[in-house]
Amino acid sequence: MHMTQRDGALDLLKWLALLSMVLDHLRYVGYSLDFLYVPGRLAFPWFCLAMAANLARSRQLTHQWRYLGWLVLFSAISEIPYRMFIPDPDTLNVLPTLALGLLVARGWQQPTLQSRLLAVGALTLAALFPQWLMFGFFGVLLPLAMLLVLRRPWYFSLLPGLICLAANQWEVLYHATRFGSTAAILGIATCLIAPLLGLFLLRHARHFQPPPMRRWAYALYPLHFLLLLIIHHIAA
Repeated sequence: MHMTQRDGALDLLKWLALLSMVLDHLRYVGYSLDFLYVPGRLAFPWFCLAMAANLARSRQLTHQWRYLGWLVLFSAISEIPYRMFIPDPDTLNVLPTLALGLLVARGWQQPTLQSRLLAVGALTLAALFPQWLMFGFFGVLLPLAMLLVLRRPWYFSLLPGLICLAANQWEVLYHATRFGSTAAILGIATCLIAPLLGLFLLRHARHFQPPPMRRWAYALYPLHFLLLLIIHHIAA
């Protein structure tokens, strides 16, 4: 039986993306931790890059359908813990954005009528209802942008960097920089270089062998909201 060799760099990228996400959400536990906004800007682009790397490694449609199924399932499971933890959320949790992004990237990768129609449908939903999606329309485009630059020279990473910045409400960040906000300035810089840093990890950290992040890791998303909610109540 053919077995795909585990990519230690990809597992490391996923763990670091998870850590960045947790750091970002620590801003809501009740302490003054606004500086964590900056490392938090790494989480979403690195999850998108991990998605692109998984798509590039496995072109089998059955694996990709399974990938989409897990995203949809945990999108539904995570929505209640997400709304319990985040005060007055403006959007759905991040997994619907990733699910639509997966359809768009797969539509580019798989030249079949079904894949292309699903990609067009995903783009249409993202264009019509960006206010419901975390990171909006540009967030849905980011996995495809990562896929396009995955095996290209490092300077191509500027494209997903710009899309990442657009997905992070660049207008708000830009206006904040005019008032000298250090977090906004560093946040813009982090958005722009996050794809480059992620690509560097994938290409040069293959000797690392962190614990494999398998399907059980989907459960970490809703569980981390519940854990941080407990910390929030303790801190209150």
